[in-house]
Amino acid sequence: MTFEESIKQLNEIVNQMESGNLSIDESLAKFSQGIKLCEECMNQLNEAKGKVTILQKQMDEIVEKSFNAENE
Repeated sequence: MTFEESIKQLNEIVNQMESGNLSIDESLAKFSQGIKLCEECMNQLNEAKGKVTILQKQMDEIVEKSFNAENE
């Protein structure tokens, strides 16, 4: 599932839970599903963050640097 699909499904779960029309068991199941989707999204974001690189011009040459917390 793509990041965008996960976010869309997570939004649908939130809307369902906010509607107040779910039983307690349904709400707990949706909550559990939402937590799993959040974890999946965080994993995808962390993976993407690891792939991001910053090109920096130093001394007339392009140097590729990995993106990390020091660059934030």
